Amino acid sequence: MKNPFPVDHDLHIHSLLSSCSRDPEQTTARILRYAEENHYRQVAVTDHFWDETVPGASGWYAPQNYAHIAESLPLPKSDKVRFLFGCEAEMDKDCRLGVARETFDKFDFVIVPTTHLHMTGFTIDEEDKPIPRRAAVYVKRFEALLSMDLPFRKVGFAHLSCPLIARKNPRDHLDVLNLISDATFYDLFRETAKAGMGVELNFPFLSYSDAEREEVLRPYRIARDCGCKFYFGSDAHHPDKLEKAPALFAATSEALALTEEDLFDPLA
Repeated sequence: MKNPFPVDHDLHIHSLLSSCSRDPEQTTARILRYAEENHYRQVAVTDHFWDETVPGASGWYAPQNYAHIAESLPLPKSDKVRFLFGCEAEMDKDCRLGVARETFDKFDFVIVPTTHLHMTGFTIDEEDKPIPRRAAVYVKRFEALLSMDLPFRKVGFAHLSCPLIARKNPRDHLDVLNLISDATFYDLFRETAKAGMGVELNFPFLSYSDAEREEVLRPYRIARDCGCKFYFGSDAHHPDKLEKAPALFAATSEALALTEEDLFDPLA
């Protein structure tokens, strides 16, 4: 009998340093308290980041350089919780990753959201906005990430089913995913497993209808079948989302029938 997938970590959390948070209550001390209260063994702060050594930052990303996000250091200590210093690095429309290869050494963990297709002119071109084009761009960006020379053992593929793939209508992101065939997803996730990159479990599972859950779970089930390893990410920008995370994590891993063997750990 295999052990169930452990709800003992959260590797995608923003602090007040992320420009989309700026919540004075979302401190690293508050994040650590969340971890201790829920008996987690590991958490990561992953503020938005664009490396100042890499050209092409948008006006929104440029201020979120290393000096800025490093203001969270040193991280608070705990005898019970490993607190990782990470970042959420962006990919622009030309598939340029906003973190230099040598900068990876400064982080315990780096998550990459190839699915941020809501920033027209920066992560997606105007002509790529229709749903069918978004599906092609989704695959292109995923392939581009896998082709990079990165230390994938400490890289996570952030929110692969993110509504920001297409957010004009509530179902648009699901329609994009449905245009990507099982065969294509199998090809992508076989390479993901081979590289050793973690796959993030971060989507509003409890907010979907039963039919929508089946749609959104499809790529994750394919990733599981390909031998990918998974980790939880709340993507919390405010304390209220931290409080809701454990129940969501448990429901998600149960729906995917994950076990302890499916766990990704960047420090393993």
